[in-house]
Amino acid sequence: MLLKVVSLLAFVLCVFAQQSVVAEDFQWASPFGDSMILQRDMPPIVWGWGTPGETVTVEIDDQKATTKVEADGRWKVSLEPISSGGPYELHAASGQKRLIARDVLIGEVWICSGQSNMQMGYNGIPEIRALAQQAKSLPIRCLKITQDVAFAEQDQCQATWINGPGSSAVATAFAYDLQQALDVPVAVIETSWGSSSIEGWMPRALAGQLPHFQEQLNQLDTEDHDRVASLIAKQADGRRWTRDENIFLRKRPNLLYNAMLHPLEPLRVRGMVWYQGEANSHSIESMRQYGETLTLWTKLLRDRFENEDFQMLAVMLPRYGRMAATTPTQDVESPIAHGWAWIREAQAKLLELPNTGLANTIDLGHLTNIHPSDKRPIGKRLALIAEDLLQPGRVEASGPQLDQFQIDGATAIVSFSHAQGLKTTDGNDPTGFWIAGKDGKWMPAEATIDGQSVRLNHQSVPSPVAVRYAFASFPQVNLVNEQDLPAVPFRTDRDAP
Repeated sequence: MLLKVVSLLAFVLCVFAQQSVVAEDFQWASPFGDSMILQRDMPPIVWGWGTPGETVTVEIDDQKATTKVEADGRWKVSLEPISSGGPYELHAASGQKRLIARDVLIGEVWICSGQSNMQMGYNGIPEIRALAQQAKSLPIRCLKITQDVAFAEQDQCQATWINGPGSSAVATAFAYDLQQALDVPVAVIETSWGSSSIEGWMPRALAGQLPHFQEQLNQLDTEDHDRVASLIAKQADGRRWTRDENIFLRKRPNLLYNAMLHPLEPLRVRGMVWYQGEANSHSIESMRQYGETLTLWTKLLRDRFENEDFQMLAVMLPRYGRMAATTPTQDVESPIAHGWAWIREAQAKLLELPNTGLANTIDLGHLTNIHPSDKRPIGKRLALIAEDLLQPGRVEASGPQLDQFQIDGATAIVSFSHAQGLKTTDGNDPTGFWIAGKDGKWMPAEATIDGQSVRLNHQSVPSPVAVRYAFASFPQVNLVNEQDLPAVPFRTDRDAP
């Protein structure tokens, strides 16, 4: 009993220390500092803390805005939109106290978050390592968020601006390609943690809409509470977590959002690049449910960042051989296996919202390595989607997508959009297509390209009723458009697996 009381007291003191801002301290919020980039063409929101009742004046370029520090010590101003450029100095003054952020650029700002494949560095990827060297001479910057956890939503976090790229391979490739495409400064905010589920990055406010999230929070608040509290206190005391403790914490719900995402709100950003889903693929149920969670979380982020046009770009999980325990087959090319095909389909539900995108990776990945090194195309495809959302029609950002499905006797015909110059990468017939009749038995289809369509047959399926394409854990695919972007996985049947 005494140990529990001591643990709880340590937790309370830790939370108080994390949340409190000394009133007489005049300071920026975490995202502000030297070498930062502010989002272009949106009214910048600048905030921080000071002495209640005092006047705060914020200046940049020829703009000036004034506000009062609220009773809780917070102050916030909104400025007029600024076009890309710089460098500028951002000033804030309160009485005799002054803050200056030097070498401030105006451009595109993106949060890059997720689990280990977003966190993964580029030292072992020569292509991206070379890009990172080039990026040092370009207007590319990174705000690095220190990995941390908290029970309550935090005002501040440990954040450091880097004049150049950060450490994430995907974020670095994305920043480089976007900067080259738009010719404006680009910043990426790296806030990610391996093994984390999407629920780790979600606020408690979503629990009412997602029963499974509420169940996770109930466990956090009961059987996991004391251990989490003691580990938070351990870190506050200057002692490092062990590897097992680290893994335990980053797998809990809500804790990462509180410490690593909430302190950034309501910074003006273009949106988020989200590379996550592996931790939510342990069962067919969790994979199929993922789409609802991702969609609701995106809507909430738009509210928290005070930006209804906040863009969400997710990275489709690439090919990988892992199966759920319920799978009826271990065949990694089978369209009925309970593998990552199901979470890819769930990720695509995000596209039902405006200003969203899903980078297709169905031609990438590794059969046994959950951390594949082929990250270079991911950055390029994400940048194409971002560019297309900003200036629709300027670039082709998608591979061939299912447009129409029809049956002509024993032939199933699939027509595609985004299919100009439809071809295969190896000059052979398309692979990865399966057809089934009313008996539900899936057979690998013989496929031939016909303009922007593919015709499908199999001798044992005289009356096909459904098609699945690349709907497998590790499909063999070769279908692309003239931009060499891969065709998007799909299935025409909507029955349960």
